[in-house]
Amino acid sequence: MDLQPRRAGRHSSRTPRHALLAVPLALIALVTVADMLAPPAVHLGPLLSAAPAVTASFAGPRVTGGMGAVAVLAQVVVAMVRGSVTDLNHASQIIALILISVFVTLFAHLREVHEKELVQLRWVAEAAQQVVLRPLRERIGPLRVASVYLAAEAGAQIGGDLYAAARTPHGTRLIIGDVRGKGLEAVGDAALVLGAFRAAAHQEANLPQLVSYLERAVAPDLEDAHAAGNESEGEAFITAALLEVPDHGRELHLVSCGHPPPLLLRGNRATPLAVDQPAPPLGLADLTEHRLSAQRFPFEPGDIVLLYTDGVLEARDEAGRFYPLADRAAAWDGTGPDDLLRHLREDLLAHTATRTLGDDAAMVAIERLSPAPPPSQGH
Repeated sequence: MDLQPRRAGRHSSRTPRHALLAVPLALIALVTVADMLAPPAVHLGPLLSAAPAVTASFAGPRVTGGMGAVAVLAQVVVAMVRGSVTDLNHASQIIALILISVFVTLFAHLREVHEKELVQLRWVAEAAQQVVLRPLRERIGPLRVASVYLAAEAGAQIGGDLYAAARTPHGTRLIIGDVRGKGLEAVGDAALVLGAFRAAAHQEANLPQLVSYLERAVAPDLEDAHAAGNESEGEAFITAALLEVPDHGRELHLVSCGHPPPLLLRGNRATPLAVDQPAPPLGLADLTEHRLSAQRFPFEPGDIVLLYTDGVLEARDEAGRFYPLADRAAAWDGTGPDDLLRHLREDLLAHTATRTLGDDAAMVAIERLSPAPPPSQGH
């Protein structure tokens, strides 16, 4: 289950905008009545220019132009009541109001064009991001899965963190990783790792071989990207954890490439699955199969394994304290991976002072379901 926040539809803002039209209309009515009742030496007509100006701040050119026309009509009525439309004072007010209305209508038109361009760019960006970081299925074999992604870059849905799952004939393979850096600049490296994982997860015989393939696939590109960028930014690398959960049995296999250890949630305990010999992050070493080994950990029906990235642990509160993920996960008393991530997401954002993160954060929760009973034999 994907717990990404969704944007509201385009129709969600129409009702408030229509309600806002009452403000400039009320302003026109108020100024018109006050101007007609004011002494001959007092002229309130210039205040009518505020109506189209206010309208342009939230409405399109047609509505803004229409509001300007209403304001001009109101000024003409005031001029007829108080004297003559051809009077120099009233004529100059009418001309000035027409010019202001034309100007703000043009401004509303330019703003609308710009907004349409931004909507189109955002749609393309979101489509590209969905291709890079595909939502995980809620059920993958005997597993129930949920995921959440919190991007640090404003306006983004993904950044430098990554996760993916692949179904194999013998089980399910998953990867979670963290590209050095954050935000949209790291999306390319994340896409590189995800593409290599999806291409090889079904072909490589075991996890060490899969990790070696990922290293061979991403290392040259990371070196090229680093050589073309700023040398002062340091080496490019990717921490990652790869899991394999066989369909049959009560264990999982784990290879860690410099990534934070997953948490095994069982009852009211959160146990880190720390491997004895972690491998270096991808892109920092020439990994070979004989140097890698997958460590086995128990994974019983009803257990939940929580994968996460550094952005979760490094979230700070107002006092500078890091987010205590293990304690908060152990204290959770809900049911199912989707409920767990929904709870942790809100708790993580509440932990920060501004409900924003300094780094991208991703979490994936995996629950092993009880095996289905064998089908009964007919007589």
